[in-house]
This record gives sequence, structure tokens and C-alpha cells, in this order.
Amino acid sequence: MRGRTAGAAGTAAAGGRARAIGAVASAAALTLLCATGAHAEGRGDVRVTKTVVNSGNNVIIGTSARVTYPIAITIKDNSGVKGLTDVSVFNTSKGWGFSDWTGTRCEKKSSTTSVCTATMTVAPGWLPDSVPGDINTIAGVWQVNATVKANDGDYWISDHIAEFKMKRASKLTTDATPEPVAKGSSLTITGKLSRANWEDLKYHGFTGQTVKLQYRKAGAAHYSTVKTVKTDSSGKLRTKVTATSAGSWRYFFPGTTTTARVVSTGDAVKLK
Repeated sequence: MRGRTAGAAGTAAAGGRARAIGAVASAAALTLLCATGAHAEGRGDVRVTKTVVNSGNNVIIGTSARVTYPIAITIKDNSGVKGLTDVSVFNTSKGWGFSDWTGTRCEKKSSTTSVCTATMTVAPGWLPDSVPGDINTIAGVWQVNATVKANDGDYWISDHIAEFKMKRASKLTTDATPEPVAKGSSLTITGKLSRANWEDLKYHGFTGQTVKLQYRKAGAAHYSTVKTVKTDSSGKLRTKVTATSAGSWRYFFPGTTTTARVVSTGDAVKLK
């Protein structure tokens, strides 16, 4: 069974268990464009020529918040474009999805071409109840399907017209001690990397991950990487550096295919 989203007037909650799950948007998603998708069928010459999900950004799922994200679909037909009749998203390998199609706005670009933007919503309680094993496994690459229609009655059911990444949200902290510190003395930088667990809707330590320790000298504009540190079995970070000047320290996690990138707030340290 393929996990399809509900229509604009429907609800995805009916097929899902009452679990709270939310989403926020972040940058750095790779959007793949396809003319008609891996599988398509229909009538006439109406086609999807371009699809962009969430303005090219990842969709990041946390543990409570709700988010809407757009899917902009460029459609072309010699008679002009009537619009969308279906939009769905789901994980490419698992075949499960949880977003509701809540609205559409079409903008005419020419007599033959329009961009129809579908608004998708992820809200608490919209987790599929029959994903085999760990629900967290549906993080990663997702695909978009859509059915488009032309003014002359042509229609096209397009599968896999775009891919995007739906990731688990992450959190990261940094604490530098002692503060202030004597010049030339040892400074201990601790922190913790955690990510959303969609099973119990809590954040848990993300183990065995490489995190960058970065430093910005007081008055400087940018941070630079000093070293890399690995998280322990609880997601905690700990390392020592020598204090040579006043400045701010932070940890940076570049993310993975299934987990969002995150940077901690900088911890400013003064010299004695």
C-alpha cells in the first residue's frame, strides 16, 4: 500500500494514530526536476515541466509544531492550464507519507504555461499507524506525485516529479568553562547533540556523530573550525583547548541524510 496524502478537502488524520508530530523548514535541500516522472499516464499533451518543493529547502520534522510548505509545479498545455486535481508526498523507499494538501494557487505565466503551488501541511497526530518497525525510518528522501489538468480536458497523472528530504529536527548546545579564563590556560568545551525521535516525541542524544568545534575571536566577523569532536553514547561532546584570546566558541553539526544540520549558540569567553 502506498501512503498517499488526503485531498484539499480531506484529512490525513483519519488514517493515522493520535501522535503529535510537527515540522519546521530549514535550508539545503536538493530538488530534483523531472518532465513527467518515473511513471505517468493520462490523455493529451499536458505535462509537468518543473517541480520545486519548499523553495528548495528541506522539511524538518520536530516533535510538536505544525508547518506548511509549498510545492510549486510548472504545467504546460497548448490549450492552457486548468490546475491540479491531486498532490501527494511520501518516502521513496518505505512508501508512507503524512502531509495534507490544504490548498492550491495557480499563476498564469503565458497562454500555455502556469505555475500551480500546492500548500502542504504537517500537523500533530498525522503519523501513519502501519509503518513496519521504527517510524524514524521514514526520514530521508521523499517524492512528489501530482495529477494535472488542461483547459481542453487533457490530464496527466505524474509519479515522482520531484524529490526532497524530510529530516528529523536536531538540537545542539555549547558550554565553555571556566569563564573568564587566564590566557594560556586550558578551556573545556562541552555540549550535546540530540535529535527528534518520532516514536516517543522526545529528543534523544545522537551518538557517534562528528561535530565541528568552531571559534570566533572577539571582534571578528566569522567562525572558523578548530577541530572535530565525536559525540559519545549519550550524544555528549567534550574537548579541551588552550585559551589564547577572548572570543566565542560553538559546535556545528553539518547534518545527515535523515537529520537536520544545526549550529549551537556561541558561548563568549573573556580573559582574566
